[in-house]
Amino acid sequence: MSRGRGNIKDDLILNLKVVYARAYVRLKGLLREPHWSIAEVTIPLLSLCAYIYMYTMLDAPIEYMAFVIVGGAMLAFWSNVLWGVSAQLYWEKETGMLQHYMLSPASRLAVLLGMAAGGALNTTLRSISILLVGTLLFPVEYNLLDINALLIVFLLTITALYGMGMLFASLFLLYGREATHIADLLQEPIYLFSGIYYPVLSSQIFSQAVKLVASIIPLTFGIDAIRLLLIMGKGMEDVLLHIVGLSLLVAILLPSSYIALRKMEDVSKRHGRLTLRWQ
Repeated sequence: MSRGRGNIKDDLILNLKVVYARAYVRLKGLLREPHWSIAEVTIPLLSLCAYIYMYTMLDAPIEYMAFVIVGGAMLAFWSNVLWGVSAQLYWEKETGMLQHYMLSPASRLAVLLGMAAGGALNTTLRSISILLVGTLLFPVEYNLLDINALLIVFLLTITALYGMGMLFASLFLLYGREATHIADLLQEPIYLFSGIYYPVLSSQIFSQAVKLVASIIPLTFGIDAIRLLLIMGKGMEDVLLHIVGLSLLVAILLPSSYIALRKMEDVSKRHGRLTLRWQ
C-alpha cells in the first residue's frame, strides 16, 4: 500500500512540475519581450475606439462606452484561448515536439493545464491594461456593488473558456489538418454571438433562438454578467442565471476536454496519425 501511495505522490509532483513549467514559459515570455505587450494592448484599443466613436455618433447611452471597453478587455482571453491553447498542440506537431509530449511519463492534461494557467495569468494582465487605458481615454463610469459576485463570474468564465480551449486542442488534431484555418473560421462567429461590443443576453433585440445559440459560448455569459455587475450596479441575485450557466459549461467542458485528450492519445498510439506527417 505504501508503494502505491508513493507512486501516486510521485505522479502528482511530476504533473505539478509540468503545469508549472508550461505556465512559466508563458509568463517568462511576457517579461522577456515587453514590447509585445504594448502591441497587444494598443491594437485592441484601436477597435475599441472605432466602436466607441460609432456609438457616440449614434447618440447611444453613455454606458455603451463602458460596454465596449469591458468587451474588448475580455476579448483578449478569447484570442489567447484560440491561439495559445486550442491551436497549440497542432503547432507542437508541426515543430516536431508533440512526439515528446506523447512519450513523456507526465500527463498530457498537465501540459494543457500549464498552457491554460500561464495563458490565463498572462492575459489577465493584458486585459486589465486594456481596461485601465480605455477608462483613462474615455469618460466611462463604473458602478460595482458586489465584488464577490464579480470575482465568481470572472473565475467561472476563465475556467469555462480555457476548458473549451483544451477541448479544441484535441479536436483540432483529431478532425482538422489545418488548425489555423479552423481557428480563423471560429473567430468572427464568436465576435458576433458573444456580444463583444454590444449586449446580447440582456438585449431585447435578439430572438430567444439567437440567445440560446450564443449561450453555448462561455464568453457570452461572462461578458454579460460582468457588464451587469461592473457597469449597471447589479448584485449576485441578478446574475444567478449567468452563474448557473457558466457552472454548467465548466461541468461539461472540463470532462469533455479530458475525454477528447484520451481519445487523441489512443488514436496517436494505435495509428500514429497525430505524430507523423501523412501525405
